[in-house]
Amino acid sequence: MKLVIDARLINASGIGTYIKNVIPDIISEFKTVTVLGNKNEIAVFDWSKEVQIIEFNSEMYSLKGQFLYPFKIPKCDVFWCPHFNFPIFPIRAKKKAVTIHDVNHLTGISPMSFLKRKYAFLLYKNAVQKADLIFTVSEFSKNEIIKHTDASLEKIKVVYCGVDVPFFEKGKESAIQLPENYILYIGNVKPHKNLIVLLKAYHSLSTILKEKYKLLIVGKKEGFITEDNQVENYIKANHLEKNIIFSGQVRDQDLPVYYQKASLFVFPSLYEGFGLPILEALAAKTPVISSNAASLPKVGGNAVVYFNPKNEEELAQKISFALENPGFNAQIVDNSKTQLEKFTWNKSVKRHLEGFNTILNSINNNK
Repeated sequence: MKLVIDARLINASGIGTYIKNVIPDIISEFKTVTVLGNKNEIAVFDWSKEVQIIEFNSEMYSLKGQFLYPFKIPKCDVFWCPHFNFPIFPIRAKKKAVTIHDVNHLTGISPMSFLKRKYAFLLYKNAVQKADLIFTVSEFSKNEIIKHTDASLEKIKVVYCGVDVPFFEKGKESAIQLPENYILYIGNVKPHKNLIVLLKAYHSLSTILKEKYKLLIVGKKEGFITEDNQVENYIKANHLEKNIIFSGQVRDQDLPVYYQKASLFVFPSLYEGFGLPILEALAAKTPVISSNAASLPKVGGNAVVYFNPKNEEELAQKISFALENPGFNAQIVDNSKTQLEKFTWNKSVKRHLEGFNTILNSINNNK
């Protein structure tokens, strides 16, 4: 059986982590695998020697990419797109699968223009209609997909993401210069990530706490369909430049150090299909305060302290309490082992393969 995967987002943040962790074990189950993407980016992985790589560098969401799709995708049994940017035009695949992580662009949370939202809606609708199998990462996202696209329930298979606990638990010695004490946020700087509430909560902390703890923001700031301009404006207006550090996007191998050395990890998002950074922080034994929105309570379970993402005063109180009561933090971290056992990449791969086998069996049954 031949599988083709669109891996153009392999170095994106959350989706990239998902792709990198499930591909190695998935490709081992197929006779022939072809991967679309940047050859130089893909060639760094050991498993790249086991696949054919077709150069495909068109930007995601672009019309050019859509026109090129049919020419890039060779004849195959299954084509899998791990993102909702699914081919519009016919392709030479007997069966088609897509992963839709969330439908954030359709909810109104992201301040997209009417035309961009309409284009996103068309892409989502195209994906759910043409795919034979829809993977998604949580029950929350499954319900959202059905609500906003009228997708067929029978097509959707929930497959949780996982976390490589030893990777985040052990980490490596690093020459990275980090503040002595800091509160950490990891994720892209987009409006639905709700960083403005974290900034307001941080600003309202006591002078003593702000002097002792910096706020370190790790993630990409520019180049999105939607960018969060109010974050930088708030920092300047409230003279927080000396307190807040933007590291930009960092290498995967450096992430454990950022988590491990943090005094606290805060995840204020309004909307997440899954919420992988929560598991990464827990694996690094870093206390977590998270928004109680969307899928996040399911991911964090009893190992996380939650707050209303629209209430910066509540967040400020919980940050203060966590920083001033390390014994409480230790108790929360103790709860993380049970939670982490629920989410492994091995379980995720197994569920993916179950889905692929279902549609592959339908090919055989139709012969």
